[in-house]
Amino acid sequence: MMAEMHKYETIFIAKPDLTEEAFTELTEKFKALIEKHGKVESVEDWGMKKLAYEINYIKEGHYVLINFEAPVDFPEELTRVYNITDGIMRSIIVNKDEK
Repeated sequence: MMAEMHKYETIFIAKPDLTEEAFTELTEKFKALIEKHGKVESVEDWGMKKLAYEINYIKEGHYVLINFEAPVDFPEELTRVYNITDGIMRSIIVNKDEK
């Protein structure tokens, strides 16, 4: 039986010193991970933006927004992978079903 799917959006901020190739690999890594567990609805590369506050003396980052559907237990795994991936400065996952 298929697990109940929920709609989520996630934003991650990649370090600005990543090469274009490394950044693309990072984005594809997370896209593939989400597709393995659910369904990617959209991926938006927001580009380089100034951070609201410095993180380890870094003033800007490369933002990516991904909208997806996945089982309720998947965001915990995605957060775990974000936290152990070099090149990711910050991330957030929001359940769009909760009003």
